[in-house]
Formats: sequence, structure tokens, C-alpha cells
Amino acid sequence: MRARILSVKVGHVTGLREQKKQATRAALGAAALRLAWERGPENVRVDDIAEAAGVSTRTYNNYFSSREQAIVAAVIADRESRVAAAVVGRDADVGLGEAVIDAVAGQYEDEGGRDALLMITGSPALRACYIDTVAAIEDPLAEAIVERCPGVDTLTAQVLSAGVGAAVKVALRQWLRPTSMPGFVMVSGSVTDLLRTALTPLRPALEAAGDTEVSRCRL
Repeated sequence: MRARILSVKVGHVTGLREQKKQATRAALGAAALRLAWERGPENVRVDDIAEAAGVSTRTYNNYFSSREQAIVAAVIADRESRVAAAVVGRDADVGLGEAVIDAVAGQYEDEGGRDALLMITGSPALRACYIDTVAAIEDPLAEAIVERCPGVDTLTAQVLSAGVGAAVKVALRQWLRPTSMPGFVMVSGSVTDLLRTALTPLRPALEAAGDTEVSRCRL
């Protein structure tokens, strides 16, 4: 009984610590984005962000390695968990391919608002950081695929999610491709349309993983 009580207490403390970390990360992102609006992203210093969030610069560096990471984190706002939840939560008659493509494309619709995306497109460093954040969806997406389709092995799910991440990067690079004029980009059409086009070649593999009898996919 004593061991059980100790285990519960440890779990409670761990949970509170994780909540505090998430709150600190969110506060840093919010401060970074607010300062970027006020001053322009190129005029924001890490020290300023830390001070605005009420933490030390050392604490800031435990969460982000640059000001761009903090700004982009506030814009994407837990995109990876929203993608995973959307995949798991789709209706029973929706195939895995459709569920994944809709979930990914749907999370980029007006992400962070048009003004936030315009700020990102105007900064090469923010654009690069924004594209790099795609990797964060891969592990949660792999877990969501396994949860939705319990018979899909972990390696297959990871390969599929990595393919999705690569396709999203290709689409975003196409959408935010630089022009011959320094500091300017050509935003090419709808980002959701580009994402769907880039993800379409992966749909047969996703559907095959979900449709096999052994997968017992919970569709």
C-alpha cells in the first residue's frame, strides 16, 4: 500500500512538472509572437522574450534555441497533437489514407491567421524554421496510425508518418519558394491544395496499411 501511495505521489508530481513545462513553453511562445508583432521579428532578442515571459535566458534556452523557434511555436500551436487527434477521431467509414490527408491539410488552413503567415513568409529564418517544424508531427502521427489500426506494426507506422512529413515539407517549400528578389517569396496558390497534391502519392500505401485483414483497423 505504501509503495502504491508513493507511486501515485510521484506520478502526480511528474504530471504537475510537465504541466509547468508546457505552460512555460506556451508563455515564451506567446511573448515571442507579441514582441515580433510590436517590433518586427528581426528586432526581437532572446533576452527580451525571456524577460517578457518572466523567466531567465537560461530557462529560455531549455525550450528554444532561437527566437524563430519561439515565434513559430506560437503560430503552429500544438499542430502535431491536433493532427494525431484528427486521425484517431475520424468516422468509422473513413479510410486511413483519407483520414491522414484530411487531418494534415486541415491543420494548415489559416494556421495562426493570415497576418502570422505573412510575417513568416517575409523572413527567411522564420520560413526555414516553419518548414522544419513539420518533423514534429511524425511521432504523434505514427502513434495515431497504430491507435487507429492496432494491427499495423510500429515500423510501418513510422515509415508512413515519415513519408507524410517529407511530402509536407516538399509542399511547403513549393508554397514558400523564394523569388529572384532578395527577401521576397512567391506564395503559390492554396497551401491545403498543395498539401493534398503532395500527399496523394502516399494514399495507396496508407489505405493498404489500413485495409489489410491483419491490421484490424479501427475505422
